[in-house]
Amino acid sequence: MTSAAPFAATLVAQCRAGFEPEAAADLAALAARAGATLVVDAPPDRGFVTAALSGGTPPRLHAALVAAPPVFVRSLFFGTGPHTLFDPAPPGRRRPDRVVPLAAAIAGLRERDWPGVARGAAFGELRVEMPDTNEGKALSGLCRGVEMPLAGALLEADAMAEVDEDATDAELARHPALHVLFADGATAYVGVSAAPWRSRWPQGIPRLHMPRGAPSRSTLKLAEAFLTFLGDDAPTLLRPGMKAVDLGAAPGGWTWQLAERGLKVTAVDNGPLKGAVADDPRVTHLRVDGLTYVPRRPVDWLVCDIAEQPAKIAALVARWIAQGDARRAIFNLKLPMKKRHAEVLRCAALIDDTLRRARVPATLTLKQLYHDREEVTGYLATPGSGRI
Repeated sequence: MTSAAPFAATLVAQCRAGFEPEAAADLAALAARAGATLVVDAPPDRGFVTAALSGGTPPRLHAALVAAPPVFVRSLFFGTGPHTLFDPAPPGRRRPDRVVPLAAAIAGLRERDWPGVARGAAFGELRVEMPDTNEGKALSGLCRGVEMPLAGALLEADAMAEVDEDATDAELARHPALHVLFADGATAYVGVSAAPWRSRWPQGIPRLHMPRGAPSRSTLKLAEAFLTFLGDDAPTLLRPGMKAVDLGAAPGGWTWQLAERGLKVTAVDNGPLKGAVADDPRVTHLRVDGLTYVPRRPVDWLVCDIAEQPAKIAALVARWIAQGDARRAIFNLKLPMKKRHAEVLRCAALIDDTLRRARVPATLTLKQLYHDREEVTGYLATPGSGRI
């Protein structure tokens, strides 16, 4: 009796252009935890990384992703490809049919088990995607043109589940997402992702609009962090009357996000607040150093977007949580130009060591968000204080 063949798949990870080495390091760490091997393809500035994965099992890979989500990967899926959908060489041919070969490739997905996805499962969502690069954006029209006829073909094949447009995270978690990523007009990858490790949005990009009253675009970073880390629990964890401290507040983009939700905010910065937030009765502006400020009483939230060495910010946030000055924290770590993945691991270890020494249990998640640039965002919470 022969043993079953080892699990093999193409792993596709979308990331911020320029951070392909860091995304590849995330995938290597995932494979190591799951007992798998990788052959990675990560050309610079492509906006996504692919890897031929062999070994491990779908349950082990799923468990590894749940236990330690990747930091620099926006959206991740397991599948097959690259699929050449048609021969682009012959001139004068009719408009190529991409739907038929894509539907055939997707049918093949349903004949296998995937991490977090059982064989034959119906998909709750179709995501037709392109890389988040200038070259990728040129494919947006193609993606829109393919999406509707492909969705129709999948419905006829009973491959799509009925999911309400206003479904909550918990309701969406019942079904896997189906991905089609166009590398170019003739080449695509297909695959699946599952809750809780899949991205909530196609390409890992939330569709946020700049609020009219916010004083800076940095407000979008905190808005995305709330969506990413808190999800459907945000209204409960950001209740009117809660108290928050914003370190490095000026000009007030993060303070605005908190005050708009009804929180009472102490904005700490030697610089001025701008716009309506400067006169908001829910905001107290203290012109002191954010690196040395300590509240008189514990607060519900600490947020911090100070441009400082990442290890110094990690130590600062860990100290606030360890000393009980805040129950939850969202913060940004500004990364160096080199060894960015290693620096994130160093900061995570520093936070863990500080909390372990203080015997304060807390959970840390680090993620490079869409609105981040040369930085990652962290969420640190003590037990019972918020969803991770």
